[in-house]
Parts: sequence; C-alpha cells; structure tokens
Amino acid sequence: MFIDEARIRIKAGDGGNGCMAFRREKFVPKGGPSGGDGGHGGDVLMSSSLSHNTLVHFRFNPEHKAQRGGHGLGSNCSGYAGESTTLKVPVGTLLYDDQTGELIHDFAHPDETIVIAKGGRGGRGNQHFATSTHQAPREHELGRAGEERSYRLELKLLADAGLVGYPNVGKSTLISRLSAAKPKIANYAFTTLEPNLGVVSVGEWPHERSYTVADLPGLIEGAHLGAGLGIQFLRHIERTSVIVHLVDVSDSSAAEGTDRPDPVADYKVITAELESFDPALAAKPTILVAAKSDVANPAKLKKLTAMAKRRKLPFYAISAVTGEGVEALKYAVADMVATHRPIDLEPATPPPTKLRPNYPPPPNSARGRA
Repeated sequence: MFIDEARIRIKAGDGGNGCMAFRREKFVPKGGPSGGDGGHGGDVLMSSSLSHNTLVHFRFNPEHKAQRGGHGLGSNCSGYAGESTTLKVPVGTLLYDDQTGELIHDFAHPDETIVIAKGGRGGRGNQHFATSTHQAPREHELGRAGEERSYRLELKLLADAGLVGYPNVGKSTLISRLSAAKPKIANYAFTTLEPNLGVVSVGEWPHERSYTVADLPGLIEGAHLGAGLGIQFLRHIERTSVIVHLVDVSDSSAAEGTDRPDPVADYKVITAELESFDPALAAKPTILVAAKSDVANPAKLKKLTAMAKRRKLPFYAISAVTGEGVEALKYAVADMVATHRPIDLEPATPPPTKLRPNYPPPPNSARGRA
C-alpha cells in the first residue's frame, strides 16, 4: 500500500520527580537530606531511512511516545533516564507542524536525524535545597512535562525523471522496459493508481551510470479540479530534474472511445495541468516522446514531430512493446539528468546529525542510578 501523507501525534517522556528523603543510619548522626534527582524523560527523534518507501506505518499507528524518567530515590540516588524513541521515515519526507503549517525539516538525504519532541527535565531532590540556615529542607521539584506535538508528514519521491501523460499512453510499459520495476499493465485507463519507482542503468562498467524514474498515474483535462485521479501525485515530480512527456500517436484511444485525435492538443492539456499545479513543473527540461510508434497514425506522428521541432523539444518516437527507440531514449534521459541534476543531491559525506541542545543536568546529579 502506497501512503504518501500521514498525521502523527508525538509525546516526549516526562521528567521524573525529585525525591524528599533524609539519611538516617547508625553512626551517621547528621546524615541530612538525601533525596535524589528525577531522571530526564526520553526524546522523540525522527530519522530518514532508505529501508522505507511509504508512510504506511504511520497511517495505522499515529501516536508515539517516549519513556518517562524515573523518580529520584533516597541515598542521593537519581532516577533512570527515559529511553528515546526514533521514528523512521523514507528519504524525501517533509515534516510540517500540523497546527501552523510550518515546514520543520526536509529529509532529503539518508540518515538525517532530528529531535522532534524534547523530553522533560527531571526534578531536583531535597538535597539541593539544603543551606547553612535551612539544613532539613522538605522542598523538592516535580519533573517537567515532555513536549507534545502534532505533525503532518508528506512524502515526495526522490526521482531524477518523471513520466507524465494521459492514461494508457504506455508509461507503465515503458518503465518496465527501462528498469526492473513491475507495475500493473492493462489495456484500460487508470491502470496505475500509485506512483512506481524504477532504477535505470546505462553504459558498461566502469562507465556505468544510473538514474531513477517515477511513473505517475495518468492525468486528464481538469485534473487540477479533481477530475480523474486529480493532481495529488504531482508532488512526486517536484524534485525531478527531467520530465518525460509521453503522447499516444496511435489510434487506440479512438478505438477505446476516449477520442483524442490531436496529439498536440494532448501535449498542451497535460502541460497546462502541470502549470496549474506548479509553474515550475512546466518549466522543467522536457523530453517529448511519441508512444506506440509501432502502430502510429502517420498524420499524428507528423504533427507531433513538427510541434516538437517548433518548440525545440528533444523528440523520440518509441514502442515500449517492440523496444524500438527505447535504448536511444534511455541514454537521452541519462544525459539530460546528468546535466540538470542538483550537485548536492548525493553528498559525498552524510550530513551531520541535527539535534536540539540537551537540558543541563541538575547539579550533583547523574543520568543513571547512582
């Protein structure tokens, strides 16, 4: 199940209460106050992982808590520190504050870790309140409450190239040809109901290159108004470097009753839907692909070729079924991705762990048991 949005509620651990105790032992006539400090509550952390590719584990388990700190004990023994909880999210996840809508962090790289809820500080025991004039204090502190937050998670796939186009133009068949991905393929519209991701390799070792391709569910006219599957999946190509726009130049659409006789109009409609979602999408480098060239209508192919020439768009006629033109397209996408891929997409060293500063421990107190 592909889940790309989720809302979660987070509760960090509360700090343990400080203890009020007095040392009363034989041969220790002036033992005095000996109440230990409460332990700090556990933090809730979030870390990006390559082992996850959806947010489904948050859809059915939206509440997460860290362990509270232990209460202080007598004989100056501090309570135990609560264990922190780490939540794993896929690379490409955006973390938003659910109340304000503020972007908290963009997990664009693997193994990034941040604290999303800070545990409460443990309270001080009565040993800290003893003075020369107040030698038997009964004051002690309660532990502070851990932070409680609500967040919204949004996943944007990290792909180098995105396949867009009308339903049933051959996007799923093409990605199955280019990579090892096994999407559902059938002869009806809206076969793809969720994005598919595939890794494409070109060249031979040691000059082999690779890039990722995302196959998005088909768009139709009015998608930005909710027609068809809408534009809910277009966020997954916001990070792409290249858009591969497939247009059907066969007469299969007329045979199925969808009646799209003009391939140039098809291209303009999908481009308009991309622009209505985000103008930056329509401005991305685009490769225009005439799909199903093995059964192409010559008039449609000629018209689309002329339009690509006028707009100076890279143009390829392919047949994902027979393999015609697929190899040339594979290398063309690799070259364009290499040209437009962000330099910092794959850092040489992992980014440093980002953590909020810890609370200073109470005086003369340890995190573990004394």
